[in-house]
Amino acid sequence: MTLTPERAPKTAGVRRLTRTLYASAFCDEFVLLYPVYALLFSDTGLSVWQMSSLFALWSLTGVLLEVPSGAWADAVSRRLLLVLAPLLTAAGFALWVLVPSYGAFALGFVLWGAGGALGSGALEALVYDELDRAGAADLYARVMGRARAIGIAATMAAMGLAGPVFAWGGYDAVGAASVLVCLAGAAVATRFPEHRTPSAGGERWTASLRAGLAEARGDRSVRGALLLVPAVTAVWGALDEYTPLLAEDTGVAQETVPWLLLVIWAGATAGSLLAGPAERLTTTGFAVLIAGSALALAVGAAAGTPVALLLVALAFGGFQLATVLADARLQRRIDDTGRATLTSVAGLGTELGTLATYGAYAATASATGHGTAFAWATVPYLLTALLLAGAARTTAAAARARP
Repeated sequence: MTLTPERAPKTAGVRRLTRTLYASAFCDEFVLLYPVYALLFSDTGLSVWQMSSLFALWSLTGVLLEVPSGAWADAVSRRLLLVLAPLLTAAGFALWVLVPSYGAFALGFVLWGAGGALGSGALEALVYDELDRAGAADLYARVMGRARAIGIAATMAAMGLAGPVFAWGGYDAVGAASVLVCLAGAAVATRFPEHRTPSAGGERWTASLRAGLAEARGDRSVRGALLLVPAVTAVWGALDEYTPLLAEDTGVAQETVPWLLLVIWAGATAGSLLAGPAERLTTTGFAVLIAGSALALAVGAAAGTPVALLLVALAFGGFQLATVLADARLQRRIDDTGRATLTSVAGLGTELGTLATYGAYAATASATGHGTAFAWATVPYLLTALLLAGAARTTAAAARARP
C-alpha cells in the first residue's frame, strides 16, 4: 500500500509520455504527399538525377544541422524543438504544391531537412530520460518500436487514402492535407512531459557538444554503438524514397503503386512491433538478422514482379527491427547530459551514409534499372553482418581465454 502513492504519478507520467509519443508519431507520418511526391517530381519534368539531387540536398541539410541541433537540444528545451520541427516541414510541403518547380522542391527539402534535424536526437533523448526518471528505461525499445509501428501504420493509411484524395483534388488536395497534419503534429508536441532543466550559460550548446564528443572519444562501447546506427539505418532509409519507382517497374498501373507500398510497409510495421522481444538478440543474432534481410531485399528487388515485393517487405521489416535495436543499444550506453548530442552524431553518420546512397543509386539505376540498384545496395549490409559476426567471435574467444 505504501508504494501506491509513489508509483501512481510515475505510471501516469509514462502513460502521458507514450500517448503523446504515439500521437506525434502518427502525425509525423500521416502525410498524403509521401506516396506521390516522387510522382509529383516526375510529372513536373524532373529526371532521376534531378530527383536524386533533391534527396541529396535533403540529406546535406541534415548533415549540416544534425549535430548542432542535437547539442542545442541538450542545452535548451527538447520539447520546444519538437514543436518547431513540424512547422518547418509544413512550410516546405506548402511550397511544393503552390509553386511546383525544381527551386521550390529544393527549398522545401531544406525546410524539411531542418525540421528533421531539430527533432532528431531531441525526441529519443526526451523519451529515454522521461522513462528513466519513471524507472522504466527498460521499456525504451518496446515503446520506440511501437511508436515506429504507429508511424508506419500512419504511412500506410496515408498511402491508402492518397489515391482517392489525389483522384478528387490532385496534388493540391494531398498537399493541403499534409500541411494540416504537420500543424496538428506541432500541437501534439506541446503535450510532451519534460522534467529536465536546461543548462544555463552563454555557450550552452557548444559546451553540450564538447561534452558529448568527449564521451564518444573516451568510451569504446559508445563509439561502436554510434557506428552501428548509421550502418543499419542509412541505406534502407535512402531506398525508401525509391520504392514507388521500384513498384512501378514491376509493370503495374500507376494507381496500383500505393497498394504495393502498403505491402512493403506492412513488413516494416511488423518489424517495429518485434522490438521488445528481439532486444535479447546477441551480436551474432543481430548479424544474422541484417544478413537475412539483405538477401531477401536483393532477391525480391531483382525479381521485378509484384509478388516478389513480399520479400522486399520482409527485408524492410528486418531493417526496421535492426534500426530500433541499434538505437536502444546506443541509448543504454550514453550519459544523460549528452544524450541528444550523441544521438545526433549517430544521425549525422546516417545522413552521410544516406547521401552516399543517393549518389550510388542514381548512377546504378540510370545504367541498370531500379531492381538491380536495390540489389547492389545490400552489399554494405552483408559487410556489416560479417564485421558483427567477427566481433562476436573475438569476444567469445576472449571470454574463453579468461581464467
